[in-house]
Order: sequence, then structure tokens, then C-alpha cells
Amino acid sequence: MSFDADEIQSSNYHVGNVYILRSACALLFLHIILTACSENEKPPQLEPFVYANATGHCSVGSRPGLAGAIDGKVSADGIRYMVRTPSNYDPTFAHSLLMVYAPAGQGRWASERFAGLTTAATGAGFVVVYTDHKPLNISTIEQLGAIPGLVAKEWCIDESRVSATGHSDGGTASQMLAVIEKTKTVPAIIAPSAAGVTGKDLEAYQCRAPIPVMIMHGKNDKLFPGWGAQRSAWWAGCNHCDVTKMKSVEGGCRAYQGCASGGATLYCEGTGSHRDWPNLNQVLLDFFAHPEKFQ
Repeated sequence: MSFDADEIQSSNYHVGNVYILRSACALLFLHIILTACSENEKPPQLEPFVYANATGHCSVGSRPGLAGAIDGKVSADGIRYMVRTPSNYDPTFAHSLLMVYAPAGQGRWASERFAGLTTAATGAGFVVVYTDHKPLNISTIEQLGAIPGLVAKEWCIDESRVSATGHSDGGTASQMLAVIEKTKTVPAIIAPSAAGVTGKDLEAYQCRAPIPVMIMHGKNDKLFPGWGAQRSAWWAGCNHCDVTKMKSVEGGCRAYQGCASGGATLYCEGTGSHRDWPNLNQVLLDFFAHPEKFQ
């Protein structure tokens, strides 16, 4: 799926090339569909967070969201989502929010299992939200971009620290949130995986202020070959990096050099195919928590 602003349709299936998108569904998640977990299964373990030197707060009683694994949330646009908090969730502490957008055709439960972020992310102090997939177009991206605000009305969230990730269509969603006019200020940091967006697609959009970006893409992704490198180069330009200089950092990633403050830009090319979530969860969470370490 090539995300071209001139090709976006408002009906049926939608962003870019419909045939490529459907191939993504079939190729990427046949193995998940065959073993798909049902809703209301036992969620992964939630970890406690050490609230030492806590900063930012919500007044007592101002956020009614409960601690733990909460399902059954539905946005005004009908998108289902679920929330995971640290096991010792403090409703007065302003948490970082990690949005995980689902791959093509997948629900929030399958997405949680596929990414495997819940346990480590809650232990790192994130409130984590998994959404169901919805066929992508500009309207859908805007609808997905409204969910962090809904979560912040119920849970104590620092809305200046919203991170977004996801795989395939979920990667496209997290990528496009940061460039579409109505949503580009929603995420403070993004890490799309296997997104169906090319560098040429992004040329239709204006750069926003520098933002930390971690592009993850498989070297053997035959569906979107080389698209991750194109997108990382576009972001490096937006973040005022020296696009000719990179250095190796954690997880086999490469960091562009000379980027503007707040504009750490990483390209992480794994050996996997389009089917594979990258084996980078600890690096991903470190980047979300402390992107300045990667500049």
C-alpha cells in the first residue's frame, strides 16, 4: 500500500493501491488468523513502575480510569481499544502514553500479542493502548488520532509524551499521524514498523517541528522493499540532520548525526520479512523514554 494523498478514497478500501493492501493482509497475518486469540483472554503480566522523583500530576479523583488491564473501550467513531496500566498505577502521576496501532485486519488482542510490549512497557511507566484495525484513509487516521485524548480524560496522561507505534497498517497509521494536519501534534515521538509509505508519498506533506523518529523495516520485506530507508531519509531532512552521516547505536540501528534538538532520527533495518515484528522492544522503549540518548 502506497500512501498517496492524491489516491486516498473515502469509501471501501482506501489509501493507495487496494490490491497491494489486500496482499498485505493475506501475506502478513495468515498465521495469526489461524491461531488468533479471542477477546477477553488473560492479558500479559502488568509490571509495577517505580514512581521515584515523580513529576506532573492530576488532582485526586479527577481521572476515573482504573488500574490494570481494561477492555471494552469504544471511541465515538466506533473504534474499540483497550488500556494497560502499570500494576501499581498512580492516578495522580502524569504517565507517558504508548499507542499501538493494529496491523491490517487485526484486533487489539492479536496486536498486543504480536507486539509483545505490555509487560516491559508498563514496567517502564507507560500506559499502553491497543486499538482495533480499521481500513485506512485520512478520516480513519484522524479518528485514531483522537483516541489519546479520550484516554487522557480517564487516565492521568502527560499529553506531551504520547508515543505511537504499530506494524504494517499500524505502522502506516503511526507514521501518518505525525504528518497529517489535524493530527501531527498528537504524537510526540513515533516508531512505525513495516509501514506502507514511501519517501515520495511523504513529499506531499510539510515537515512539522523536529520530532524523534525511529523507523523499523525488514531488509527482506518484499511487500514494501526499501521503503523504510526512504522514510528515514525524509525524516532526517525534516529533523535537520546531516543525511550523509550515521552512526551505529543499540539494536543494530543507525542514528543520523547533527539532528536538531528533539529530532533524534533512527533507521533500524532488521533481517526479517514483512511478517515480522522487529526484535527491538527494549530499544524501542528506551527510545520512547529517552530519545535524547540517541542524538
